[in-house]
Amino acid sequence: MVNMQEIILTRRSIRKYISEPITKEQIEHLLKAAMYAPSARNEQPWHYIVINERNILNKIIEAHPYANMLKEAPMAIIVCADENIEKTEGYWVQDCSAATQNILLAAHAMGLGSVWLGVYPREERISAIKTLFKLPENIQPLSIIVIGHPNEQKAMPERYLKNRIHTNQW
Repeated sequence: MVNMQEIILTRRSIRKYISEPITKEQIEHLLKAAMYAPSARNEQPWHYIVINERNILNKIIEAHPYANMLKEAPMAIIVCADENIEKTEGYWVQDCSAATQNILLAAHAMGLGSVWLGVYPREERISAIKTLFKLPENIQPLSIIVIGHPNEQKAMPERYLKNRIHTNQW
């Protein structure tokens, strides 16, 4: 049995990878985890672009200022929202963020490394990704998740801050 608390506490952003590919089964596992994320009114407004071709990964590096780790990583997933599916305006950001987090946690549970690259709300990043991937007008990119077999280990920092907890009032 997987200890979910341990997975949550030990997940770190990984930016160094070995060149070993990610299997189709692993990709399917990650996408299934994403699609089981909670969403407002169960709208599930997401779409996913799986990128595992080196020439396309390299083009993302040109489109996103913090994507240099894609030089080593074997794949990425772009999490997008379909505004035509959305019934509750504006909630696609939370919905797709939950899906992104599920991918990050599933990757870590599988022994893979990952890092969340923010696209939304930066207009220049949104525009670059929309152009590169020829996204329809109603499709909004939220995040790029870089995934691979880690070539670095990071320690678990102390993040539990009791002074940030308030009970019943501020």
